[in-house]
Amino acid sequence: MIQKRLLVFAYSELGHACLKFLIDRGEKIVGVYTHEDTSTETIWFPSVKRLCTEFDVPVSTAEDLKSHAAQNILFGLKPDVILSFYYRNMIPKAVFEKAHLGAFNMHGSLLPKYRGRAPINWAVLKGEKETGATLHWMVDKADAGDIVDQEAVPIQLDDTAAIVQAHVTEAAVKVLARQIDNLKLGMAPRRPQDSVKASLFGRRTPQDGQIDWSKSAQATHNLVRAITHPFPGAFADVIGHKTFIWKTKPVDNVFKDTGSGSLVFQDNRLFIVCGDGRTLEALRIQREGEDELDGTQFAEKYLVS
Repeated sequence: MIQKRLLVFAYSELGHACLKFLIDRGEKIVGVYTHEDTSTETIWFPSVKRLCTEFDVPVSTAEDLKSHAAQNILFGLKPDVILSFYYRNMIPKAVFEKAHLGAFNMHGSLLPKYRGRAPINWAVLKGEKETGATLHWMVDKADAGDIVDQEAVPIQLDDTAAIVQAHVTEAAVKVLARQIDNLKLGMAPRRPQDSVKASLFGRRTPQDGQIDWSKSAQATHNLVRAITHPFPGAFADVIGHKTFIWKTKPVDNVFKDTGSGSLVFQDNRLFIVCGDGRTLEALRIQREGEDELDGTQFAEKYLVS
């Protein structure tokens, strides 16, 4: 095996999987930078830091990569190749330019579409039928570098973002497996992105999960599945209380003379009318601070006298 000095920046499910692939191959990993798992968010993915500790890989959770002290440490690692897998911070140009064979980032979309944050959540929310993983050259603009390789994955109509993320993670490992030797030989392909086709999406916050019932049933269903568990969830005011809608199903039922956001309990099923007159069945629903219920349980508890 060709031995080159790899410096890795990694986090989340995809970062863990790609790093594990490199470890299993016996690659020379001179350092890993990751983030501390915090109590302020739901940690649903395996820990990169713990993986490094298990395999005696040097690891740091330092967040400031711009200071002279931090960069002196990074420069001292003398990386041949820099790899970033779902690391949350932009890596300074002064750092990634030190990798003489190149610096590369793995992004969770088929670039140039869905540059930026939360690409999988956005793709599901927008009703895309396909996304994927893209390995690209690192430049000083997010997700804009030349493409090395891509692997597409389908998005099924009821797939949640978590399901799609698992498939994209598998695709990312496939791309890395195809290209790792090329990266280490300095022979990584380069295909410029078509900036005309580029789309950029920003960070999502829990507040972005508020449901607008005036939108179509399909758009609302997409929002629900884009941010359901393990993400913060879609929510609305239901009977005067903040309520999370965790799972929905578009149905053919049309209830005339009912406004958007109306709840209908029929045949032991709970339906919610949307702005296009179409309907969603609420399969999993939870009033804030209480237990999650199925639609029938919720209706029987709060709607049926």
